[in-house]
Amino acid sequence: MHERRLKAALFDLDGVVFDTEAQYTVFWGEQCRLYHPEHPGLEQEIKGSTLTQIYDQWFSGPLLNEQPVITERLNAYERQMSYDYIEGFIAFVDDLHKHGVKTAVVTSSNRPKMESVYRKRPDFKHLFDAILTSEDFQQSKPHPDCYLTAARRLGVVPDECVVFEDSVNGLHSGLDAKMKVVGLLTTNPVDVVAPLSDVQVKDYVGMTYDTLSQSLHFTIDS
Repeated sequence: MHERRLKAALFDLDGVVFDTEAQYTVFWGEQCRLYHPEHPGLEQEIKGSTLTQIYDQWFSGPLLNEQPVITERLNAYERQMSYDYIEGFIAFVDDLHKHGVKTAVVTSSNRPKMESVYRKRPDFKHLFDAILTSEDFQQSKPHPDCYLTAARRLGVVPDECVVFEDSVNGLHSGLDAKMKVVGLLTTNPVDVVAPLSDVQVKDYVGMTYDTLSQSLHFTIDS
């Protein structure tokens, strides 16, 4: 049997590294009620979509001129957001590094958003070997391009990687990249996440290199 060792952990950002999904629900709830009062609950439907996808589907045509207005509001909102780590994340990443596992953020967020993150969390950059944003990809999630690009950046192959995702688009992206996928239950219920992931967790408490490798059938270093 071919032995596979875990060499890279690839993390989405919102709902995976940071507990921010509730804050985005508030923002998009306000915008959706303003522009689409005929569609209550739209902010729940667009969860996990990129900004371009949201604009293309819901803010094009007669609302096209509102896109820069919404973007300005979003940028201002992200500057004042709180960026709290998902419980157990720091300890988990530290244990991965101790076992030689490379880490990367793979997010559809843009660089201006990340500047807000860096200001609020100066320690953030030191947690990862690479940070890939929307500007680094040719195609957005659910296309696998972003995770395949991250693997190449880290010098690993897909079957040496595990993807951590919370959104439907992101989960599809990880699976289509032929990587193992851990589904975070921070945004969607388990019945949505389970069919699109190998393992489901609510946070990182108690998760280690050993427990992750065992659950995903990676070879553990002796």
